[in-house]
Amino acid sequence: MKVFSSMAISASALSAQRLRLDLVSSNITNMNTAGRTGPEGPAPYRRKLPVFAQVLEWERAGEGRRGGFAGAGVRVARIAEDPSPPALVHDPSHPLADERGYVAYPNVNVLNEMVDLMGAVRSYQASVTAFNTTKEMFLKALEIGRG
Repeated sequence: MKVFSSMAISASALSAQRLRLDLVSSNITNMNTAGRTGPEGPAPYRRKLPVFAQVLEWERAGEGRRGGFAGAGVRVARIAEDPSPPALVHDPSHPLADERGYVAYPNVNVLNEMVDLMGAVRSYQASVTAFNTTKEMFLKALEIGRG
């Protein structure tokens, strides 16, 4: 195992959660952006969600160990759009209203976004704590080597 691999794993988690925070803020920013339900006009904004994937590295066999894959962090595999339908609001006077008088608004619920925000912040904090703990352990090991 590499010396700094645990720091790299924490750093990859920090990057992934940062993107998650960016997507939450984008969703909240666009939650009142209207659109049309049909193909004749601009579609409403769709809620964006990150899809995470683990990063694996191959470790060679040696000294009583079997070779195999070991965890090396996390990455954002893609950014998906929430498939749920848009919210329809009856407002015939709106310029983007369809022939029935409905305007399509994004499928963003501020409560869901706040829950995602809190989860991303907690995960970010946990990754910072893990990174700092690893750093402190390395510093203590260097002090032992000096003494």
